Amino acid sequence: MALKTTEVEAKGGPSRHRSLGLSDEQALRIYEVMRLARAVDERMWLINRQGRAPFVISCQGQEGAQVGTAAALRPGYDWVAPYYRDAGVVLWFGMTARDQMLSFFARREDPNSGGRQMPGHFGSRRLHIVTGGSPVATQLLHAAGVALASKQRHEDAVTNVYFGEGSASQGDTHEAMNFAGIHKLAVVFICENNGYAISVPQSRQMAIANLADRAAGYGFPGVVVDGNDVLACYEVARQAVERARRGEGPTLIEAKTYRFTAHSSDDDDKRYRQAEEVAIWRQKDPIQRYARYLRDAGTLTDEREAEITERVTVQVDEATEYAEQAPDPTPDDLTTFVYKQELPS
Repeated sequence: MALKTTEVEAKGGPSRHRSLGLSDEQALRIYEVMRLARAVDERMWLINRQGRAPFVISCQGQEGAQVGTAAALRPGYDWVAPYYRDAGVVLWFGMTARDQMLSFFARREDPNSGGRQMPGHFGSRRLHIVTGGSPVATQLLHAAGVALASKQRHEDAVTNVYFGEGSASQGDTHEAMNFAGIHKLAVVFICENNGYAISVPQSRQMAIANLADRAAGYGFPGVVVDGNDVLACYEVARQAVERARRGEGPTLIEAKTYRFTAHSSDDDDKRYRQAEEVAIWRQKDPIQRYARYLRDAGTLTDEREAEITERVTVQVDEATEYAEQAPDPTPDDLTTFVYKQELPS
C-alpha cells in the first residue's frame, strides 16, 4: 500500500518534488498542464451552457491523478490508453488546447476522429495515445494488447491505462488484469476512483473499500493513493512504471479523487449527491493544493504564476477562436478509416 499523503509530505517536506527526482522546471510544467486542463474544461462548460456546443465530459477535480501518473512515463515511447475524462493525460502526452477544442466542436481537423466521435474519445498514433471508444472498460483490453506487442518486440515500453471505478464492474477489466498478470505485461492499471459511476456510488458496486485489493487475485501489487496529491500520484506511478520496465509485471493504482462537476453536461448530479459533499471536496482541489506546495517550496513565485496564467489564457483563447471557425466534416469524410479506401491508380 502507498504511504498516506501526510506521511509522504512529511517525508519530502518543502523540497519534496526534488526528492522525487523532479527539477523545479519539471514541477512547474506539471502545474501548468494541470492548469491548462482545467482552463480548457471550464471554457467548454461556458460554451456548452451558451448553446454553442452540445456536450462536455469533465476532468475537473481529477487533474492531479491524471498528470501526476502520466508524468512518470516517457511520451513518444511509452503508451497511454485514456478514458473519456483524461484531458490531463493527453495534454501531458502532447495534445494541445486546439486539439481539444477541435474535438469539442466536432470539426474536420479534430485529430482524434475528424469530428465523428463525442468529445473525450482521444486517440493519436503519433503521440502513442490509444484510441478509445464509448463502451466502458474496453481500453483495458487494448492496453493489455499494446503491452503484449511491446513484449513480443522486446521493447521496454510501458502502457498506462486509465479507468473509473465503475469500469471495474465490467468483465473486460477482469480479463485484462488476469491476462496481464499471467504474462507479466508492462501495463499500469490506474483507477481514478471519483466515487460515482455516473449516479451509482461505489458502495452499490462493490463490498470492499479499496478496489486496489483486487490486484492480489491477479498476482500483482495494488496501491491506494490520494488522487488529489499530484506528487503522491507521481511517486507511486514512477515506482509502478519502473517495476513494469524491469519486466516484473503490472500494478494496479487506485487514485482516490472526486469530480467537481456532474458526470457530463447532460447529467443532473443534484439527484444523487449533496452540494455539501461537493463543497468539501472542492476544498481539496488538487491544483490549489499543489500551488500552495510550490509556493511553500519557493518554486512558484508571483512572476512565474503570472507567466503560466498568461500562457494558459492565450492557448485557450486561441484554441477557442480557431476551432469555432474551423470547417465541419463533409459527407465524404464519413467512411474514412471505416471502409477500405481505394487508392488512385
